[in-house]
Amino acid sequence: MFLSRDSKSPYYQVIYFVNGKRTKISTKTTDKKEAKKFLKSFVPKPKVKPEQSFGKIEPEEAKEKKVTIKLSIFIEEYKTYIRNTYSEKYLKKAVKPSFAALQKNIPDMSLEMISARIIDQFISSASASSKHSASLYYRTLKAAFNKALVWNYIDINPFDKIKTPKVPKSFPVFISESELIEIINKTDMQLMKDIFTTAFYTGMRLGELVNMKWDWIDFTQNIITVKNSSEFNSKNKRERIIPIHQKVKTILQNRFQLGKLPNSLVFYRFESIKLNEDFVSKQFKKAVRAAALNDKIHFHSLRHSFASALLQRGISLYAVKELLGHGNIKTTQIYSHLQKDNLLDAVNLL
Repeated sequence: MFLSRDSKSPYYQVIYFVNGKRTKISTKTTDKKEAKKFLKSFVPKPKVKPEQSFGKIEPEEAKEKKVTIKLSIFIEEYKTYIRNTYSEKYLKKAVKPSFAALQKNIPDMSLEMISARIIDQFISSASASSKHSASLYYRTLKAAFNKALVWNYIDINPFDKIKTPKVPKSFPVFISESELIEIINKTDMQLMKDIFTTAFYTGMRLGELVNMKWDWIDFTQNIITVKNSSEFNSKNKRERIIPIHQKVKTILQNRFQLGKLPNSLVFYRFESIKLNEDFVSKQFKKAVRAAALNDKIHFHSLRHSFASALLQRGISLYAVKELLGHGNIKTTQIYSHLQKDNLLDAVNLL
């Protein structure tokens, strides 16, 4: 079940399936938060045939029939589901390009006709061009076909029979404090300087920074709490606490002098209008190039830099995991090579 909205009604609709048939019911509200409450509490009632109402339903009769649906129709339905349950960034950066690549390589056939052989050829072809793209397509489309399985459009997920594409491992790019200063010196806007510095000393994601509000910040306890709300969810929907570095505290206190409401944004160009992530990212890249630094450095490198600086100072991998908000320690282990460097340095001191 998922929420949807169309031009026929101003209200959010709950989309669900009964005996394989797509069904919807109005939430009677235009407020997304209220609609989500309705969705959470809604329990669909199965439709029973008249001849079954006074007798026992046979297993074969009770079994939900598989629905035949074309790939193009499923894609639009899945996009609606993602738009209502995940971030717009995931839709734009992962779902849309993955389906676009699939549609470019196979005809618009019935979903149940897409075999493991077809998927294997698609992933192999994508891998020949870009292993990173092939990996993205595999992860994204496998999740989509799992949803098709739940919606009873297919009996098996063809991606289950295909091996995950191997992506060449490379260590994350990070910068030093002196390189940050070089980047800051090549940045014109004070707002961007503040954001870049905050990212470097907190390890916050760009999406978290542009959505940060004043009620996330506690100057008394000297902490930032990354919060989830109806307008924003962190990547793994887990709230976390980040201690405020003195340089970040100075930035926040300077911005707070303007007098802000608890629900207003911390970083903005125009009040109450959220910054565009691509704009911030491009401003950072522009400064990196102006400073003649490694072109592989991008905004997310600031988050890597935060993690690497902590590990090089002897902070445990598990503490870094909590500060970064990783759901799994395996994600944090991409920085484990830094700990090995520390061990080598330690032995060399003997």
